[in-house]
Order: sequence, then C-alpha cells, then structure tokens
Amino acid sequence: MSAELHINPGVELRNAELELRQFRVRLAIASGFVFFMFLLLTGRFFYLQVVKHGELQTLAEANRISIVPVVPNRGIIVDRNGAVLAHNYSGYTLEIQPARVDNLDALIDELATVVEIAPRDHHRFKRLLEESKSIGSLPIRTRLTDEEIARFAANRYRFPGVDINARLFRHYPQGEIFSHVVGHIGRINQRELDQLEDEGRAANYRGTDYMGKTGLEQSYERYLHGTTGVEEVEVDSGGRAVRTLSRTPPVSGNNLALQLDAQLQEVAYNAFGERRGALVAIEPATGGVLAFVSKPGFDPNLFVDGIDPQNWNELNTSPDRPMVNRALAGTYPPGSTFKPYMALAALTYGKRTPQQTINDPGYFMFGGHQFRDSRPGGYGRVDLYTSIVKSSDTYYYMLANDMGIDAIARFMSLFGFGARTGIDIAGEAAGVLPSQEWKFKRFRQKWFAGETISIGIGQGYNAYTPLQMAAAIAAIANDGVMFRPHIVNTIEDIRTRARAAVEPNPARKLDLKPEHIATVKQALVGVNKEGTGARVFAGAEYVSAGKTGTAQVIGIKQGEKYVESRVQERYRDHALFIAYAPAENPKIALAVVVENSGFGARYAAPIARQVLDFYLLGKRPPPPKRGKDDDDDG
Repeated sequence: MSAELHINPGVELRNAELELRQFRVRLAIASGFVFFMFLLLTGRFFYLQVVKHGELQTLAEANRISIVPVVPNRGIIVDRNGAVLAHNYSGYTLEIQPARVDNLDALIDELATVVEIAPRDHHRFKRLLEESKSIGSLPIRTRLTDEEIARFAANRYRFPGVDINARLFRHYPQGEIFSHVVGHIGRINQRELDQLEDEGRAANYRGTDYMGKTGLEQSYERYLHGTTGVEEVEVDSGGRAVRTLSRTPPVSGNNLALQLDAQLQEVAYNAFGERRGALVAIEPATGGVLAFVSKPGFDPNLFVDGIDPQNWNELNTSPDRPMVNRALAGTYPPGSTFKPYMALAALTYGKRTPQQTINDPGYFMFGGHQFRDSRPGGYGRVDLYTSIVKSSDTYYYMLANDMGIDAIARFMSLFGFGARTGIDIAGEAAGVLPSQEWKFKRFRQKWFAGETISIGIGQGYNAYTPLQMAAAIAAIANDGVMFRPHIVNTIEDIRTRARAAVEPNPARKLDLKPEHIATVKQALVGVNKEGTGARVFAGAEYVSAGKTGTAQVIGIKQGEKYVESRVQERYRDHALFIAYAPAENPKIALAVVVENSGFGARYAAPIARQVLDFYLLGKRPPPPKRGKDDDDDG
C-alpha cells in the first residue's frame, strides 16, 4: 500500500526569505527616519545654541530682569508766604489688572469679603475701566488701613490679578478755597495719552496714572511732573521681584511759589458768604495776582482717586455751577464800573473837559425811547467828577452817543477789554467788546445807533471777566502801565534749588496823558469819600479809590420800574465793585462781582472793604452797615 501526500489548499507556505527581506527594509526606513530626526534635532540645537545664542540670551535675561518705571514725586505748590496749597503723601492702594481677570464682578464681590468695597468704589472702578483701557492696573480701593493690608496679604493667593501697591497721592489742604486756581490732577484718559504720544512725552509717563487736569496743575504740568526713573529688577518664575539690580532714580517735579496770599484768599472767599461770584486782586506794580476767587468752589481732593458718580453728578447738575471758574471764564456786564474808562475816553478824544457840565434830568431821550437814570429826577448839572462820584447814567448816555460805538471799542481795547489777558492758567474767556464789526460777524446785522446808548453805562452787549476788570483798574492805579497778570512767582528746580522768577513784563504802556489819568483817579477817590462807596469805606485808615456798579441780567420794559423782590433770584442784577488802595501808592487793585445780589454798594463794596482791610491792615472788619445813599450806584 503506497503512501500519498495531501496538501491543504487553504494553508499558505511561509516564505522566510521574503519576510526577512521585508523586515530589513522596514528597519532601514525606521533607522533612516530616526537618523533624520536626530539630524533635525541636532540642527535645531545648533541653531538655537550657536546661531541664535546672543538673541535668546537677551530674551532669557529679559524674562529674568524686569524694567520697572519709578514714578517721580510731583512738585509742591505754595503761596507767597510758604503756605502749602498742594503736596503729596504715600498710601497703599488695592488694584486690579483687568486683563488677568475673567469675571470682574465676581472677583470684586469676593474681594469685598476681605476688604471693604463700597458701591461708590465699584462704580468708580467701572468708570475708570471705561476711560483708562490702556492702563495695566486700576484702583478699586485707596488709602488702605494696616488691618486691611494684613487681611488681604493673608488671602492674596485667592485673587490672581489683584495686588497692593504703594502710591503717591495728591492732597489739597485748602480744599475748595483754591479749587479753581490751583486746580486738581486726575487719571490720564485715552485722549491725553494720545496727545502725550504725539508730543513725544509718553515715555516720561510710563508708570504714571495721573496728570494735571485744571488750574495751575494743568498749566504747569511740564514743570510739576518731573522725570520718571527706572529700576532693573530680577524676578522669579511667578513674576515676583527677587532683588534690584540697578536703579536710575526719578527726578522730582519742580516746585511752584505763587503770588497768591493764602490768608487773603481765605478772607475774600469767606466774605462772599453763601452768595455766588468772583474776586480778582492784583498787585499793580507787578501784575502778580494776590487773590483769585470763584465762589462756590469744589473739593479738588474728590478728583485725586477718580471722582465717584454721585459727587460728579452733584457738581455738574448744581444750579450754582461750582465747576465754572467765574474769575477766569465768567463774563458779566461791567455796569457803572465802565464809567471811569468812558470818562478817560472822553478826555482822550476831546469829547469832554473836566469842567464841562451837562444837565441830568434823570433820563436821556433817543429815537423816541427814554433811557432812564438810576436816580429818579437825575443829578441836575453834572461835570466829569460828579458823573463818576454820583454815577450819573445820563452823563454817559450822552457821551456814548457823542463818541459812537467804534470809538468806544477802540479805546476800551487799550485796557484789554474783550481780549484774553494771557494769564498763566488755561481756560480764560475773551469776553465781548462790541463794535460794528463784531456785531456783523456775530449776527450778520448792522449796528443801530440806539444800541450805543446803553454801552456807555456798561450794559448792552458788554461782557467781561472779573480778571479783565481787575487788570484794567490795576492799569489806572499804575498810571497807565499795564502788566500781564500772572499767578506763579517763581519755579524752583528741585535739584539745584535755583529759582526762576516769572518776570513781570509790562504788557503795554497806555498812550494816555498823565493829567487825564489824574482827573479820573481823583474822581475814583471821591467815590469812596463822598460818593456811592462812602458809607462802606467810612472810618477806613487808608485812602482808597473805587467805583460801584450794578449790571442788569434781564432788560426792563420802558415805563416799568425794577423791583428786586418781584424778580426771580437768578434774574436779579449783579453787584460789582472795582477798587485800589492806598490811593497815593497803590499796593492792591481788585474787581468784585456778586451774582444776582443787587446794588454794588450794598453787596460788592463790603467784600472789597474786608479784603483791603486785611491786606493793608491785617484785620478782618465786620461787614459795613448799609446806608440809604448806597442804592444810587448806577
């Protein structure tokens, strides 16, 4: 029986030689891939370690070393006697970096369990967030107590993006009394940041959140800010400072010493009581501003940390407009305080002589319209001296008609009416000096002769700032030499202690005859001796010169009599007074405006008396009693 070999067709015979060949191919490919990756890795190492060594070493150092700006101390501001009006103090602030926080509201709510955060703090933070998007960290709380600092330090790990920073804070110890003249600082907004970039000054504000916003803080920002320093700080992987490697110290801002007298400013501010108004006092021989009052004021310290919405709303919606700098930007009809300049114009242009008289029946008729005098029945025969001392409206109605509007405007421009004085504080208004050209440009209408009549008594389109009125009366006191008013006396370099004086450069020498100025000055002295200001200045230990004024806010129809009690308070007349003293050698000249209060002799002159008494005698007299003659002040 023979044996047979059976082969199963479903079973393949293994080809060992083929498998070996395939394995070798795979091994070669894998080895090649590994070798290629090794070459690639070696090349990358070579590129990083050799080719890019210098650059990467710099980057590594940059990661290890942080460049930190060091904010300079802001310069301080003092008055002429060294009283501090603005200075700095250090404190601790709880700050949030919004970019590192996912849910700000939740974070703030959680923070409030550790450190007290009032609703106003939360609202203020939200407003700062909207205004200061480019700034890294924003304060949620300032002026932390030691206890609050300790509590947060123990819980700091819970709040990424939140830290406590030491900051310098600005403080205004005099509060609202100097709010408009010294001004305040505030956080830099995007518009200001863009302006700093355009001016090439942004680098000096790195690390700085604040800059001057109003007043001298704004006008002298370049001097007060100083120069920012830098520190090279070694940091760990968490970004915390380990040690300081090098330091370029900041240079503090320069200090400002002002012409202002803080005590005089306080006396003037308080003399207004609850009334609104402004007062500017100037040293005639230099143009230095001794007092610069706008009432009411505001607390500038509210703005240092960023004002909360409630206080901001109260300031902006108040009918008393405390944010308006009345001394600088408020414009008012000058009323009868305009008459001394009209008298000078009459003498200069030959329209009147000191001895020439007119008949004052208590009114002036022009074009069928009766322009009434403030005194019914008038003053009878009136010369130039009497027209100022008794404040005859009729005299100046006639004079304005004789001169014409353009001659009046041409002369008044010599004293700076209708033009900015150039004082060293921003925001000055130019006022309105009416003329034919001005009216046509403003209203596209021609000037009517009847409009000139009321211009002569400081009414009509006339509108000037208290600063302009003070500068003008200072020019008369100084016999026609007019200086540019300035508030800053010296700028002190903090490094060298050298003081650069703001020189009293004369703005101009007015082309006026000395005898004409002397005539008007004699009449101004007469006002306080026997005229509308006599009762207020009775018993004064010095001889003063002045002029009362009352300016209409709304017109009165012909035939109607103005009755103060029937007029809403906001529409009542303004009270004005200009003065200088001592008359023989003037040390101070001033202008006072009291809004909606009535006659100048009754309300403005007593304020001037208190200011002059304090400045010249060092005393604060009680408000003078009002007499019946004080109402006839034009």
